[in-house]
Amino acid sequence: MSLAADLLSPTQPPDTQRAAWSQTLGYVLVITIANVANLTSTAMSIVIQRDWIVAVAGDDRGNLADMNAAVRRIDQLTNILAPLAVGQIVTFGSPVLGCGFIAGWNLVSMCAEYLLLRKIYMETPALATKSSRKDEDQELKLLSRKVENSNMDENPGDVRPSGERTEEMEETSKTFICSTRFAEPLRTFRDGWVAYARQSVFWAGVGLAFLYMTVLGFDGITIAYAYTQGLSGSVLSVLMGASAISGIIGTVAFTGLRRRCGLVRTGLVSGLAQLGSLALCALSVFMSGSPLDLTVSPSGAAGTRDLEGASLTTVSPGGLPQGFLTTGIQDLRNSSNSTTSGPNAPFTSVSLLFAGIIAAKMGLWSFDLTVTQLLQENVVESERGVVHGVQSSMNGLLDLLHYILAMAAPAPDTFGLLVLTSVGFVVMGHMMYFRFAYTNLGRKLFSCSSSDERGAGGDRQRGDSSV
Repeated sequence: MSLAADLLSPTQPPDTQRAAWSQTLGYVLVITIANVANLTSTAMSIVIQRDWIVAVAGDDRGNLADMNAAVRRIDQLTNILAPLAVGQIVTFGSPVLGCGFIAGWNLVSMCAEYLLLRKIYMETPALATKSSRKDEDQELKLLSRKVENSNMDENPGDVRPSGERTEEMEETSKTFICSTRFAEPLRTFRDGWVAYARQSVFWAGVGLAFLYMTVLGFDGITIAYAYTQGLSGSVLSVLMGASAISGIIGTVAFTGLRRRCGLVRTGLVSGLAQLGSLALCALSVFMSGSPLDLTVSPSGAAGTRDLEGASLTTVSPGGLPQGFLTTGIQDLRNSSNSTTSGPNAPFTSVSLLFAGIIAAKMGLWSFDLTVTQLLQENVVESERGVVHGVQSSMNGLLDLLHYILAMAAPAPDTFGLLVLTSVGFVVMGHMMYFRFAYTNLGRKLFSCSSSDERGAGGDRQRGDSSV
């Protein structure tokens, strides 16, 4: 009997109903903790990878590029090792043992992370030179002075004792401070988007965000589709490892391209490499073995069943999933009713699809590092946190959109439409980047020389001399 039936059925014994409610509360608690952890992880990523790393690298932009690439390689290596380690523990142990291992590992790594961050902070004086906010007493005095001046302007003939006037001013000031703090989140949201929109690298950032609207990565949606096409879990594990290796190669290529062609051109070359690889994905939709059938309703019952049990996790653009698929997804191998899909279908289409996904990782991560460094170099320090926060929000919105589209068309017969839509969004993202690059370099964009990029991007805004 389902959990909902356990909760709603009045015939269930009290012990069963209590167990069902406890299980539901447990799910709610776990999801809430996961959401909080995701928010804090995003904040930590903005602080470390977008702010601290710039201060540690100093004025050496070559060193900044190397550090960005090194951090991304570490991410890719963990995406290889983490699923392998936890997968073996869950397979040969138990899910409870796997959860215990993850909890223990996080506690140990938290202590190590704190010590390392403290060491970096102590050894980098630039991290301690942030401008501090005024304390509340200074704000109160300033606002009291403003209120007093405004009242004197409105009522020049109103003469009161100084003590009475001061007490009234302080009360008005405190009320004003409370209302200001209440509206502060809304103003922060508005000011963040305004600050982001006026950046010289605005189109480059939007172009990166558009790359998140894709099913062409190893997330729950694409893996569920792979199972309907007859791929086994072991094959998918190998493909995930190959994808991470391809991403590492992309980080290495980024450093070489940046030195040879400059940062802005590196983004253009990386985008062309990604689009060339994704052409294989678009071609796979029309090859033998593709289940594409436009006569089938996108929201058909068969498609809903095919995606049931998939763990739809939020990922980096085309990256590895942050969690594991539930065991129910294994039933997807034999769940498709299409005559052109399933274990006995030709593998031409699905092979081209994953070949394109894996090959595209080189261009994807090189492009991601390019835009990341452009944002680091061309956003002033006082706005760096809010601009990167807005960038992360845009990335999340576009990532959410691809899950919404998958919910609207969950059938394997219409997965090809999601592939073509994803390729279209990637094309639009690189077109936006091309607009940014051509605006800054003009016709010099098509020559391979890093010295031509002086004055590009937001350095004119900052008075800097080079990108």
